[in-house]
Amino acid sequence: MPEMEQLICYNTCMTMFTAIILGIVQGLTEFIPVSSSGHLEIVQQIIGGRPEDFHYFLELINFGTLIALIIYYHKRIWKILVTIFKKRDIRFASNVIITCIPAGLAGLLFAKIIEENSFFSSLYTIGIAMGVVGMLMIFIDKLPKKPELKDETHLSPSRALAIGIAQVFALIPGVSRSGSTIVAGRLMGLNSKSSADYSFLVSIPLMTAVCAKTLMSSGARSFFAANFGLICLSNLFALVFGLIAISFIIKYLKKSNSLQAFGYYRVILAIIILVAMLIQ
Repeated sequence: MPEMEQLICYNTCMTMFTAIILGIVQGLTEFIPVSSSGHLEIVQQIIGGRPEDFHYFLELINFGTLIALIIYYHKRIWKILVTIFKKRDIRFASNVIITCIPAGLAGLLFAKIIEENSFFSSLYTIGIAMGVVGMLMIFIDKLPKKPELKDETHLSPSRALAIGIAQVFALIPGVSRSGSTIVAGRLMGLNSKSSADYSFLVSIPLMTAVCAKTLMSSGARSFFAANFGLICLSNLFALVFGLIAISFIIKYLKKSNSLQAFGYYRVILAIIILVAMLIQ
């Protein structure tokens, strides 16, 4: 289908209500470790329409959650920059880069496969991934861990790399980028709050790269121009609910240090998805 026809087709199925719902889901589930890609795929299935109708839209609402991260962590980002350029200390920044590399490379190498293979949009895949990671979250305290660290600034390069390798699995919808890195951080000796802080700081360069890659696409730019109002509206809701989600998850994990509640949610949702698929 020619590009202009595709844009017209998209506009007929997208409404202001749908844009708001997608923005809210993106904002909440990007940071709460329950899988944004999995939840967005479920919403798409409920709304109806073809996956390609939502492709550019979902890429472009990453901007809202990226801005939410920068706003929430602006003081921490400034502190990291001061540490790099004034104190000449690059240890923490280099760990962030090390953690980003595996997922960044995998995303570049397998982007086409992920985009075109039905495995990555299957509700069976989402359900199984939801359940597996949910079980890990429930039993995380019983799994063997590295010696405990004070906070994320004390990670070694090898532990940072291990978290990065775990992050690669988040390319599978239902796994969750924040979920995989928080679980890996726990196994590497961090408490849940420090794992979440590190996960979100690592996501800033990754999400920046994803957003920059999106803007390099002429198709995405044309789509943005044709759907400017709806995309801005959805990004606004992603920004607001992203800030709410980050604040909630950091406070919750600081108080409880437990991932079990999210694990149980994931397992219950996984059962619902898989049962629904089997009986349809």
